Amino acid sequence: MQEIVLVTGGTGYIGSWVVKMLLEKGYTVRMTVRNKGKKESYAFLSEIASIAKGSLEIWEADLLKEGSFEEAATGSDAIIHLASPFTLRFKDAQKELIDPAVKGTKNVLQAATKSGTVKKVVLTSSVAAVHGDNIDMKEQGLEEFTEEQFNTSSSLTHQPYSYSKVMAEKEAWKIHDAQEFWKLVVINPSFVMGPSLSPASNSESLSFIKDMLSGKYYLGAPELMFGFVDVRDVAKAHVLALENEMAAGRHILAERTTGVYEASQLIKGKFGNKYKLPLMRSPKAMLYMVGWMFGLTRKFIQRNVGHTIRLNSSKSTEKLGLTYTSLDKTLEDMVLQMQKDKVVS
Repeated sequence: MQEIVLVTGGTGYIGSWVVKMLLEKGYTVRMTVRNKGKKESYAFLSEIASIAKGSLEIWEADLLKEGSFEEAATGSDAIIHLASPFTLRFKDAQKELIDPAVKGTKNVLQAATKSGTVKKVVLTSSVAAVHGDNIDMKEQGLEEFTEEQFNTSSSLTHQPYSYSKVMAEKEAWKIHDAQEFWKLVVINPSFVMGPSLSPASNSESLSFIKDMLSGKYYLGAPELMFGFVDVRDVAKAHVLALENEMAAGRHILAERTTGVYEASQLIKGKFGNKYKLPLMRSPKAMLYMVGWMFGLTRKFIQRNVGHTIRLNSSKSTEKLGLTYTSLDKTLEDMVLQMQKDKVVS
């Protein structure tokens, strides 16, 4: 069992659950932050550490600064690399998405090679590295997406977030293949939902649910299909990948694939008419007219709205031993947490 685990992105939506689970299992967690002095950003994790079996060490490092992870990596048995921007609101995709994702991965994995102690790296990628647009499934003549596929339809100008994920993961495999010291296991979650450990989380997942509850899609939800997975299951998958000697390759995580409207109806089933949830699915033709209000380009609507996707997540259950939380429970816990933290009323 690895005892010292370096975790990047540990204060994030997924990362904080990973840190919590590792601490509760008795690991020494070396968590990197950009500014050690900003204790308020990780105070909630220090609190968890104070009553957990494991211990938390705070180290400074910057994704874009070459060599900044080397000190924290030396002496670590494993690395869980979660740090990468997830934002759909940006001005410069290269600077805000691609560079931190690709250069960050490069810096962290080069530190793993130089450390002489790291034996395994668990990398958080995304299902966005498997496919870009929903229509990819039809265009590639597939019945479903599996770990065999790599996203070929995203670019710097179309779906740049997805492009950042595929570029970072390909870079990781390239660095892995050029060395013999550590093993790489990749986690490819679909759209992550569920409660946040930090009330200050700026997760896109929380923004999406907040928009849904506040009535942004009241007159019609886009006919968009996603894979959905609980944040706690994603964290668990990282820990299983870390501890399982046989874990190898990529792992798609999805409890199910369903539409935005269908997901909203699961919330309605738990909370009734408390929120202004979508009344129906929005016709695609209507979306072409109002899509700009939701930040959707014509190309995105054309290639994603109304197209079915299927994700095969059987490897995560068969090889990692992951059991999934039902989406109903995930969404209920998420809304309850948002109520408790007064993110929604």
